[in-house]
Amino acid sequence: MSKSGRVFELPNDEEEGQINAGIDADSDTYELTDAEFSMLKPMGRPKSDSPKIPVSIRLDADIVDALKASGDGWQTRTTTR
Repeated sequence: MSKSGRVFELPNDEEEGQINAGIDADSDTYELTDAEFSMLKPMGRPKSDSPKIPVSIRLDADIVDALKASGDGWQTRTTTR
């Protein structure tokens, strides 16, 4: 079970054998060894030294409507004065 509560059905021994046979039959791929797997680096955005903090506020509907009327990007737009 995953952290979100989703349940995954893992392949049984027969299915696992079929998967491995398919890997072995494909000359363009192979299964990584434990040593090769340990050398992989995580992909994606690096961790920030100063991550953003999510904030939730409640606004009157007329204020939200006015912000939305200002066009695309209204939720992320910043103002400078």
